[in-house]
Amino acid sequence: MPDIAELYGRDPVREWHRLDRDPFHRLEYDTTLRFLVPFLPTEGRVLDAGGGPGRYTIALARRGLAVTLLDLTPELLAIGRHEIERAGLGAMVRIEQGTITDLSHHADGEFDAVLCLGGPLSHVRGAKERAAAMRELARVARPGGVVAVSVMGRLAILIEAAALWPEEPASAERWRALWCLGEDERFVGQYYCHFHLAEELQQLLVDSGLDVLERVGLEGFGSHHQEAVNRMACEQPESFDHWLEAYQALATHPAIVATSGHMLMIARKPVPHG
Repeated sequence: MPDIAELYGRDPVREWHRLDRDPFHRLEYDTTLRFLVPFLPTEGRVLDAGGGPGRYTIALARRGLAVTLLDLTPELLAIGRHEIERAGLGAMVRIEQGTITDLSHHADGEFDAVLCLGGPLSHVRGAKERAAAMRELARVARPGGVVAVSVMGRLAILIEAAALWPEEPASAERWRALWCLGEDERFVGQYYCHFHLAEELQQLLVDSGLDVLERVGLEGFGSHHQEAVNRMACEQPESFDHWLEAYQALATHPAIVATSGHMLMIARKPVPHG
């Protein structure tokens, strides 16, 4: 099976624009920052692991944080380097090619906050490997530091299957692998992706010794109505503003977290006693 870096390297400009291409996709970006920023330090070092072309890196560097942008795909990092320099933030950002499954070149407790946003963990094959990646993310966070992870949600895919992917249940074996285990061997046709349940992601964080502070459904109750959300935002802006009020207020409701296209969990690494 092709490496996931091949997928994201094929059209890196598309990935750069993904979070800003329309009102629906901006929900993920805006909601991530809305809930994440209050937990972040006002100064210090942040690891943006699997950060792709650096949308979140730029936002956090603008807040005065020193950010290390790490990603597997060189084409995405090239876009990131260009956009970071264009934003005048080159002095605030270090860029590294690497994987979230191996952060051995970073010391224990090196970062004040560790982020893995947008779904890099969803592309790590195997439960043991995902657990190892989460332990690495936790290891490089300082005691008392924040670890924030977002992944692609399993229930969202199942809710949308009949409308968007009616051919998927045709293979009973493949369909059971998806709904029972979250395993998808045909993500964008030929790539691997693991879709998480909310309780599964939370357990990964807890098993890595982290205390979960917040759970957020990033597309919220708009997850399954992309075209309608964009249409309302463009054609009925007053209605959209009122819709956003409810969307933001309910983003942490357990049912919304469980069924959102992407879910974010924010955790803290405990400070050892004594």
